[in-house]
Amino acid sequence: MDYKPLSKEDEEIATKIVDAAYCVHRELGPGLLEKVYEVCFCHELSKRSLSYQRQVEVPIVYDGITFDAGFRLDVLVENLVICELKAVDETNPVWEAQLLSHLKLSGKRLGFLINFNVKYIKDGIKRIIL
Repeated sequence: MDYKPLSKEDEEIATKIVDAAYCVHRELGPGLLEKVYEVCFCHELSKRSLSYQRQVEVPIVYDGITFDAGFRLDVLVENLVICELKAVDETNPVWEAQLLSHLKLSGKRLGFLINFNVKYIKDGIKRIIL
């Protein structure tokens, strides 16, 4: 499939998201609960003038029917970028597949899987583009 590149604005948002994750990890380090990272990460997004929503419920449309029992996004930034946050020792490959499905089902193109429970945050950030 051929996908067009992300816009300059989308790339600027992505850069700010990664910077926010770096700041949180530099300040807090690994070993805390996911919810702590989520609150602090969203605070850092605000400091970068990015709008966000936490724990966004997304309904599923299947066979022409909308079901409320869909899925939940950890953080949706600027109504464009999905950020799924983790605080785990080992990542599970299914989380990447899950993020990919979330992107497809929500009509978004860019997502980040961010695991804060790593020694170096660069090892905990996975960027996925549709």
